[in-house]
Amino acid sequence: MDRVDALGLQAALAHARKSYAEGGVPIGAALVYHGDAQNPEPRVLGQGHNERVQSASAILHGETAALQDAGRLKAEVYRNSTMFTTLSPCSMCSGAVMLYKIPRLVIGESVNFKGDEDLLRSRGVEVIVLDDADCKELMRKFIAEKPEEWYEDIGEFPPPPSSGNE
Repeated sequence: MDRVDALGLQAALAHARKSYAEGGVPIGAALVYHGDAQNPEPRVLGQGHNERVQSASAILHGETAALQDAGRLKAEVYRNSTMFTTLSPCSMCSGAVMLYKIPRLVIGESVNFKGDEDLLRSRGVEVIVLDDADCKELMRKFIAEKPEEWYEDIGEFPPPPSSGNE
């Protein structure tokens, strides 16, 4: 893993853990700028976590929270950045990546949820799935503990409870 990827995943995972500690959905994200001629060092421009529970927000997922934290940026900044997320992005967050033409998306894991990775690839976004064990375990634990909140977050109905007679 190179410096940019290590920096981005570390920031995203720290925010996922923060959200979990706050009782929220543990998805974190970070927008990392690759650097330019004047300042070649990569740097985190924005970072955040899913705040649907904490802020009673319908739209503050990890990626949108990271974009909000980054603030208003010029098009060339987005096009020289990578979005990092601990979980495969939903349609809303994928749309934000496509809208700002962020060319690269690094995903911690897509086992617990597979979002719109194929759509992103079809639009020219380089999508990298790290299959990170820490990301997978944190999300698995949350889904087991709070399935209703998880299904609400992804806009789905929870499966009916098992009657135990199967």
